[in-house]
Amino acid sequence: MQKLTTFFLRCSGADLSILKKCPSETSKYVGIGATIFFTGLFAALSGAYALYTVFDNAWFATVFGILWGLMIFNLDRYIVSSMRKQGKTVSELLMATPRILLAILISIVIAKPLELKIFEKEIEPELVVMEQQKYSEQEAQVRFRFQATQDSIKSAVAVLREEIAAKTSKRDELLRIAREEADGTGGSRKKNLGPIYKIKKADADAAETELTALTTRNEARIREYERSLANSDSLQAHALAKLEQTKLNGPAARMEALSRITEQSSAMAFAHWFIMLLFIAIETAPVFVKLISNKGPYDNLLKVEEHQFVVHEIEELARMNAQAKEKTANYPQHERTFIGTRLDTELK
Repeated sequence: MQKLTTFFLRCSGADLSILKKCPSETSKYVGIGATIFFTGLFAALSGAYALYTVFDNAWFATVFGILWGLMIFNLDRYIVSSMRKQGKTVSELLMATPRILLAILISIVIAKPLELKIFEKEIEPELVVMEQQKYSEQEAQVRFRFQATQDSIKSAVAVLREEIAAKTSKRDELLRIAREEADGTGGSRKKNLGPIYKIKKADADAAETELTALTTRNEARIREYERSLANSDSLQAHALAKLEQTKLNGPAARMEALSRITEQSSAMAFAHWFIMLLFIAIETAPVFVKLISNKGPYDNLLKVEEHQFVVHEIEELARMNAQAKEKTANYPQHERTFIGTRLDTELK
């Protein structure tokens, strides 16, 4: 138990030699150190999972996860250990604000991959839907690429067939008129095959000849168009056959799926924010513990320890300035004044 306590104290960034003089502060820094350690552990798991979804390599993901966890651990440790208690709440809050913002940013980065893992079972079905939608979009794009050509061919064929139909209708009408003239049901109303009938029959025969020529010409063009249409259909079918249903499994696709799920379900949205706020609370906890805790013996001893170095620095600078002034004792007055002013300024 003592080894674990020492380990967490080291994680907190506290000076163990000073803590030994104020054992009442031990529990506070053990808690801070434990929070920092577990934040680093969560960061390692988060980074490893994120890299595993990208490269699908457990060893590479593990190594990166450890490095990422150590980096976050070291950063958190520095953030907390660099804060100093002065007994001035407003001043300490202003100094801690950048650290809090940084801690929130780190918590969001850590939380997102773990959130994707937590909601993995909900994300998988949505990924399938996204894959199908992606395939449908690709299929629509392929069909659109050939649509203009196919519509143009079909339109041209329809025009040619309409020409044949119109000529056929005209031929049939002329044949009807000639027949009615022959049997007396129309035209002159006289049943005979006289000159009027011959004229009308000639018109019908001419229309038949024109229809035959038009049909031959248009049918030949229609066959050409149909061959072009068949070729276009074949190219389209080949392009569709080459399409592959892309497997969406990367971090970006999973984040998109999670975003769609949270938009569709209020329960998922609440869970999403709950997890995010939980990690923010964990990451910022050490900073807030330092902020809300009273200035204790450890802070006073640390201030004394650091002040000793300041005093030592001032003493050394004063000693060196005195030596420098002794060396310039024989200099002209204006040079001694100038050097003395500069040395006093540096000392301040």
